[in-house]
Amino acid sequence: MRLYFAYGSNMSRGPMRRRCPTAREAGIGVLRGHRFLIMANGYASVAPAPGCDVYGLLWRIGPPDLAALDDYEDVAGGLYVRNTLPVLQDGQTIQALVYLGCERREGRPRADYMALVVNAARECGLPEDYVAKLERLAPQAT
Repeated sequence: MRLYFAYGSNMSRGPMRRRCPTAREAGIGVLRGHRFLIMANGYASVAPAPGCDVYGLLWRIGPPDLAALDDYEDVAGGLYVRNTLPVLQDGQTIQALVYLGCERREGRPRADYMALVVNAARECGLPEDYVAKLERLAPQAT
């Protein structure tokens, strides 16, 4: 089993459990020195940013879960790449798998995407000020 840091739609427990049935929650983690962003293709990623933090949910995953995540994140198609980064959990730094978007341009989220991310962030118990930052990325109804 290895640790996986989910910061976007994979924080959503229901869909994640359907995708990766053997994955187990491992608590909240913080990716220090990074910021959450939306790529031009409408999906989330993180990028280095001194002084910024990205909160997310850690999962313990096995080989079948990793294969399912690679498919979901379209690693073969070039949407995301896998990396291992230091994540802070309960005052300790651990190494966790993180999917990083390949698109370098920033953009706007796909329809309903940020609502899914914000709801998942709340469900996970992420800090309210962080959830409020995520909410500000959601498109406003006109």
